[in-house]
This record gives sequence, structure tokens and C-alpha cells, in this order.
Amino acid sequence: MPNKPFAITLKPGTSLANLTGTWRTERPVYLDRLPPCNNACPAGENIQGWLFHAESGDYEQAWRVLIADNPFPAIMGRVCYHPCEGACNRGQLDSAVGINSVERFLGDEAIKRGWKFDKPGTQSGKRVLVVGAGPSGLSAAYHLARLGHSVEIHDAGPLSGGMMRFGIPKYRLPREVLDAEVVRILELGITLKLNTKVANIEDSMRAGNFDAAFLAVGAHIGKRAYIPAGDAARIVDAVSVLRSMEGEDKPMLGRRVVVYGGGNTAIDVARTAKRLGATETIIVYRRTREKMPAHDFEVEEALQEGIMIKWLSTIKHAGEHNLTLEKMALDDKGFPQPTGEFETMEADSLVLALGQDVDLSLLEGVSGLEIKDGVVQVGSNMMTGHQGIFAGGDMVPSERTVTVGVGHGKKAARYIDAWLRGTAYEPAAKHEPADFKQLNTWYYSDAPKTMRPMLDAIRRQTSFDEVQGGLNETNALFEARRCLSCGNCFECDNCYGVCPDNAVIKLGPGKRFLFNYDYCKGCGMCVAECPCGAIKMVAEEI
Repeated sequence: MPNKPFAITLKPGTSLANLTGTWRTERPVYLDRLPPCNNACPAGENIQGWLFHAESGDYEQAWRVLIADNPFPAIMGRVCYHPCEGACNRGQLDSAVGINSVERFLGDEAIKRGWKFDKPGTQSGKRVLVVGAGPSGLSAAYHLARLGHSVEIHDAGPLSGGMMRFGIPKYRLPREVLDAEVVRILELGITLKLNTKVANIEDSMRAGNFDAAFLAVGAHIGKRAYIPAGDAARIVDAVSVLRSMEGEDKPMLGRRVVVYGGGNTAIDVARTAKRLGATETIIVYRRTREKMPAHDFEVEEALQEGIMIKWLSTIKHAGEHNLTLEKMALDDKGFPQPTGEFETMEADSLVLALGQDVDLSLLEGVSGLEIKDGVVQVGSNMMTGHQGIFAGGDMVPSERTVTVGVGHGKKAARYIDAWLRGTAYEPAAKHEPADFKQLNTWYYSDAPKTMRPMLDAIRRQTSFDEVQGGLNETNALFEARRCLSCGNCFECDNCYGVCPDNAVIKLGPGKRFLFNYDYCKGCGMCVAECPCGAIKMVAEEI
């Protein structure tokens, strides 16, 4: 539709013949869009922000942008299942940016160079009790301490780290890496009390004069299944096996070990048993690989190490040296159904990896709480039904991963801080998403993802050495530079160069650009040629 007539005021010395703004029905505007990697990160990292600094070689600044949201880059670069990479727009061009690899490089670089967290300038005078020294509790403590609060962590275990230590094997997370990142958090002035089980949260809060509490007790109790067994049958749970790996006395599982379950814990304990000397390790799972909840790359690594998986099977009876299995078949809805066909399998031990529960005994007698399906219900502010008591990680309804727990800790810390100060925390509004179709990929050449080195399969079967290596500086720099900067201007000057009307004004390094709408005729060439989709056309206001 044609524009309605409107009046314009000419600048002194400007000829009407040179102005094209009256031709427009649409005008271009610069904007920031939400990168899909940022949007997919459970820890809420500004991934594109720290990649920007990493690709310029300013690794410390990249690390500092990263740890504004997540204090565990070296840990996360090893154990996170990187949903950011699954969402990465570059995956539709050649392959996703190796975000997790660069994060690990930055985390390892920080440990190597001794980078420290900045301590808060002022103290609030408020005291917060954190129950649990796992990923969620440590994350909350870190953010609360940086916000100026006094934090004390109580943990029932003998060592810090929670399920990062007692649930993730050393071949995935070396303990020196875990210890280095935990110590750096405690150096903020946080008090950690180990071997300190909180029997009742209200009693502990009163005794310590705490103003608020964050509950982050991990799921350390292995679920059991009723399996008829002989008196001599050796049946243990996966959590106990993995936990005992931190002690001097390693578990004795025998030569032929069967693991019952299909999650990541089942994979971890099977691979651990192999390293402990089992000649055969077999996972029994009642569905197919497509239905298996374990991450596919973990399953693949297990198969490479000689782990066998018996699909569509369930265990009906455990004897002293054998198991009775029943074959299953999936119905039309994908649920396993018994077939009545049985077989016998030799086994020295049976490890149950059927999920974990949380010990909620510390909440007995606390008013206002709602507990459903073994977890505590919380509001959008992470607070339970009892004022001043917040919860996160394995204790609340959510996916149970380290990254999710870290995100819960950060989120809860912000709401706890606001609650202690008598204010309301309002998360910043999210920008509109940056989709692949908004990018101009003509400007990008193919640059496939750099793969991290892997320990050879033979050594992996007999050693707890770290399986996956990290990138060196050259590879990490290359990987960071593969980022497309989806939705956010990185001052490539394309809009400035292609504008036929010289309507784009450069504001200087770091200040981006501005449109002179007196000269812009709304042709949209700048939008079409922007590599990262940081410009869009909007209807002209008349």
C-alpha cells in the first residue's frame, strides 16, 4: 500500500532530491536475537558472549563471561551433554560448533593459570544455609557469595562434589579437576562442613541463625526392584558401586557382571565393572536402543569398550551364579510386554541401575511443603511452600543432570537474594529467537567441527584414565571462530558496504551502526546481506 502524505523537515543544505525516506513502506532496524545455544543451555550461560571473546584469543575474559553463570567450566566441559550443540544453527550448515570443547579448554586454562573469582565488595549481613555440596548446592553457594551473603554448606558425605564425585566415574571426570573448581568456590569465603547430616532443616536454621536455606540433597538412594533371589545371590545397586569407588576398598563384582537398567548410570557402572576386571559385562534392558534413555554417545563408547547389551529382556529371578531372563516384546504403543519365553544367563553379581531417590527426612514436620512423586514442589521462584526455604537439583521435578542442577542453583540464588533484601527478582525478557533461515550463510565456508581425541579402546578397558581429551589452543581458537554469531551484530560492515543509499552510519568499534532514515528507501538489501540476522524490516509508522 502507498504511504499516506506526511511532512518532513529538511536539514540545512539538504536537497529534497537526495532524500529517499518517503519511498518506504518498511524500514530496517537493528536488533539482538536470542542465539539457540544460549536458549538451550540449562545453566543459562551466555554462550555466544563468551565465544566472542574466545575467538579473539582473550581467554580470561571469555572465562569470566562464562563463570558469571556457571562456576564449573572445566567440569561442564567434561560431563555436560551439551544440548547447546544440538540446537546450534551451524549444525544445519556443516556441523555444530564444539561449544563443549571450547568450554573445557577455558576451564582447564583457568586451572592452569590460577584464575580466581572476584570477591564481593560488600556484605549483606544475611546468612544462608545450603544443604548439599553437589552441583546445585555449590552453584547456589557461589552465586549467593558473589551477591554478598554469608554462606555455609552442610553435606552428609565425607567429600564435596555430591553426585559429580559419587556418581560420575573418574574416566569421565578426573578428581583433580573437580577438586580445583570446588576449592576456587570455597575461596570466596564459603564455609563447608562435611560429614554433617541435616536431620531437620528448621532445627539447623535456628541453631545457625540462618535467614534462608537452599536444599540441594542429591539422589543418592538407589531404587530397588522386587526380584526373587536365592540366599547366596549377590545383588547391589549402581549408586553404591559408584560411591564405593571413592574409597580404598573397591567393590568385588566378579568376572561376569550383569547390569539391569538403561540410563546413563547403567552405562557408567557397566564401564566401571569392566575396568575393575570383569571379563564380561552385560547390560539387560527391557526395551530397544531407540527407547534407551542413556545418551547415544555413551552407549556407543560402552560398545567400543566391549560392553554387551541384551535388549528386550527383563530379570525374573536371581540365583547364586545365574539369572533367569524373560524376553519382552514392544506393543503398538512402545511398551514392553512379557512373552513367556525364558533363558538362563550366568552371573557373579547383579547391579541394579533403575534410578535413584532423594532422602527427604530433613523435611519431616516442616509446614507448608508439598511432596509429590518423591520430590519437593517449588514455585517459579524456586521456593517451597515454606517461607525462606528454597530447593533445587535432584530434590525438585526436573531432569537430573549436572547442568540442570547448576542452573537451579543460579536461579535460586537470585530469588533468595531478592527475598532477603525484600525486593522482587524479575528475569530479563528474552529476545526473539535467531533462526537458521534468518542467517545469510553465503558468507561462511565449510569448516567441520574439530573432534576431541579419545583414549584407545584397549587402554579404556583396563584403566580409569580420562577417556576423552581436550583441544589445544589452536583447535579451540578454530572452534570458537566457527560461531556464526546468530542474531547479534559483530560489526562485519556488510550492511555498511551494500547499502545503495549510504544510509548506514558507523558508530565506531564496539558501538555497531545506525540507520539514517532520511536516506534509507527500505530496499531491504541490508537484511538480505546480514550474515547473522541482526537486522529486520518493520512496517513504517505513519
